[in-house]
Amino acid sequence: MNNSPLLEDLRLFCVVARRSSFAESAKEVGASPAYISKRIALLEEALGVRLFHRTTRSVVMTEEGGNVHEWARRILDDVEQMMETVSSAKRVPRGLLKVSTSFGLGRKYVSPILSQFAALHPELKIQLELVDRQIDLVNEGIDLDIRVGPGHEQHLFSKRILPSQRVLCASPAYLKKHGAPGELSALRQHQCLVIRERNQSFGIWRMIGPKGAETVKVSGGLASNHGEIIHQWAVDGHGIILRSIWDVADSIKRGRLVRVLPQYYQEADLCAVYPLQLKNSAKVRECVRFLQKHLDVSAPAASL
Repeated sequence: MNNSPLLEDLRLFCVVARRSSFAESAKEVGASPAYISKRIALLEEALGVRLFHRTTRSVVMTEEGGNVHEWARRILDDVEQMMETVSSAKRVPRGLLKVSTSFGLGRKYVSPILSQFAALHPELKIQLELVDRQIDLVNEGIDLDIRVGPGHEQHLFSKRILPSQRVLCASPAYLKKHGAPGELSALRQHQCLVIRERNQSFGIWRMIGPKGAETVKVSGGLASNHGEIIHQWAVDGHGIILRSIWDVADSIKRGRLVRVLPQYYQEADLCAVYPLQLKNSAKVRECVRFLQKHLDVSAPAASL
């Protein structure tokens, strides 16, 4: 035994204090009187006090034993409450849930769903952080990050929420003035609107097409770290963009943008990333399930 009394010994001590007998205490816990006596002796040694006056017929707590008994009951009550709270947290969503995602996805899709989720779970407090950068979940205290695209840190867990893709687009005005690229490598001669966004390498577009995976280095006169700005610049005719289908679907439907090189795409599934296994956190588990059920960023195939 180390210098700190074990919780089990404190429990045995409380039983003996209530029973005033090693023999009766042994019957209650299913152990021998000798075992009870030994554990109490070790507890006394660890604490440096005598807990009981022992006679042939009974044991009586000393004054120091009475003080230890009050502390032991408080400690054991706190431990039971802690276990109940932790166990309950695994079953019922409660407490603070911190969610992060990108600006566009968060504003258009995630925030309305979290509003519905919050209405169903009044014991839950939700904070939504919108950032267009990679999040350090552990150091920033984030419970759940909604990401676009595959891949996550090895110490984290993930689950796909929804399949999706990034596609190439430009405005009709830009294509009329500069022409449409006939192959992926031709993007090097075009104005491409580049974004510094989370999991994308700046200016490197990795695409999947008829020949499989291909990579092209692009550049242009305009760049930003905000997806909605890049989207608007494309609508204004400044160049070609690589954006998620859910982000450009409405602009394509309205004729403000047109697909470029439609045979090419980039995998951009929506994924939930979290630091704890879902079985250990009801708030994260239920939120992920709710997002999987209600998040719909699809667009009609005819518009794409």
